[in-house]
Amino acid sequence: MPWLQIHFAATPAEAQRLEPLLEGLGACAVTITDAADQPLLEPLPGETPLWDHSIVTALFEADAHPEHLLGHLASQWQTDLPAWRIDTLEDQDWERAWIDSFKPMRFGERIWIVPSWCEPPEPGAVNLRLDPGLAFGTGTHETTALCLEWLDQHPAAGKTVLDYGCGSGVLALAALLDGADSALGCDLDPQALMATGDNAATNQLSARIRTCLPVDMPEPAGQFDLVMANILAGPLQQLAPLLSAHCRPGGQLVLSGILAGQARQVLAAYERSFDMDPVAQRGDWVRLSGTRRAP
Repeated sequence: MPWLQIHFAATPAEAQRLEPLLEGLGACAVTITDAADQPLLEPLPGETPLWDHSIVTALFEADAHPEHLLGHLASQWQTDLPAWRIDTLEDQDWERAWIDSFKPMRFGERIWIVPSWCEPPEPGAVNLRLDPGLAFGTGTHETTALCLEWLDQHPAAGKTVLDYGCGSGVLALAALLDGADSALGCDLDPQALMATGDNAATNQLSARIRTCLPVDMPEPAGQFDLVMANILAGPLQQLAPLLSAHCRPGGQLVLSGILAGQARQVLAAYERSFDMDPVAQRGDWVRLSGTRRAP
């Protein structure tokens, strides 16, 4: 059965107003997507950012009457509705289509992220079993890819690892599969810690990783051989004293989530404590890395 779709070009305020109204008209689903390829960066706690230019799409059953829907919506809107268009969406096996859109991904020469329904292309490689989720990283973003490529070039065997802002745990778990002794995943979102724990269990790594909220971090004592943080430039600058203190002398630091134009400011926050490597870039995003100097 095909579906009726109504798309609206909306500002953030319009998008927030449209969503409940469309649901009230019986929409089976309402989605908000980016209309202008604008990066949407990690929000602060309690924030729900939207793109400056969004497309709000309402999905209705095929026998819905769009003229009636738009008429009811206009009567509640009271001013001119945002620009809209109507089309139909042919039905398909959505679960199959979703599964088929995710394939194993290789990072560098040795590291693979492999969905649970796929066989590892290279059984002897570092194969992290990780299914795509709604909120946390699976390696598809440039910032995660930059960190995984660094791990590929710097074997983690025998190391202790801190993954600050761990999300799905992808960085910590990849390091553990590559031979790291232990890892700590820290995130301010309890759901991220749950996702990390679930992914650790899937990869039989639960015994070698711990998770915690930032308020429960251990006292800085230079106890980690490798400190990784894939978050954002602003928090990375604020966290420089903490992350530096957690990295032992001679240990390594890997930072990402940084737009190219922000690299200089983040470098300035860390180069007093680290010998920094050349900046690595993928698309608009960069990775910084370095080695901790003795205090």
